[in-house]
Amino acid sequence: MHPLVGVFVAYLLGSIPAAFIAGKLRGIDLRDHGSGNLGATNVFRVLGARTGAIVMAFDLAKGALPVYFLPGLTGVELRGWWAIGYGIAAIIGHVRPVYLLWKGGGKGVATSAGVFLALTPIAMSVTTAIWIAVLLRSGYVSLASLVAALVLPVGVLIAEGFDSPLFYVSVLVAVFVVWTHRANIGRLRRGEESRFGGRKNAA
Repeated sequence: MHPLVGVFVAYLLGSIPAAFIAGKLRGIDLRDHGSGNLGATNVFRVLGARTGAIVMAFDLAKGALPVYFLPGLTGVELRGWWAIGYGIAAIIGHVRPVYLLWKGGGKGVATSAGVFLALTPIAMSVTTAIWIAVLLRSGYVSLASLVAALVLPVGVLIAEGFDSPLFYVSVLVAVFVVWTHRANIGRLRRGEESRFGGRKNAA
């Protein structure tokens, strides 16, 4: 398989809208419920913890599996630029899924986590621990995701070094995640963001 075909395959895998499918199986369109976002957090809020956990695991796998398996199928280096490209394609697919006409995807957090879990597991494990700590402390998934996105490049820098392409890609992904959370940032500043479980800030 040519590496460019691998990029296309990774994008198609990333485009599989697990949250949308989960909602349809329950007779609803998640874009019309909760935050309207097709990500695992909205699934947790609207459809419950069990379905949310399944969707989160699926979104993680959409990032990890292309990075882990496609290099072998396309004959490229496991952690080289092509493998990184497969991860980026999967993230873009999650945020702009072709199956939904490039609209209404998620924000890319879980799929990005899957990509970096496959590429640099130590850095991603530390980042995940920080994500959990911020979530438990604040109750805001969006804040936890933003902090984790900003911490990820530091973890990658320590684990992989300044000359690793993974560091520069992690910076780009961090900026991308912050951009997809720009509405959440506004709600956090106004005290209008919902905490995990549906409660809003009382401020």
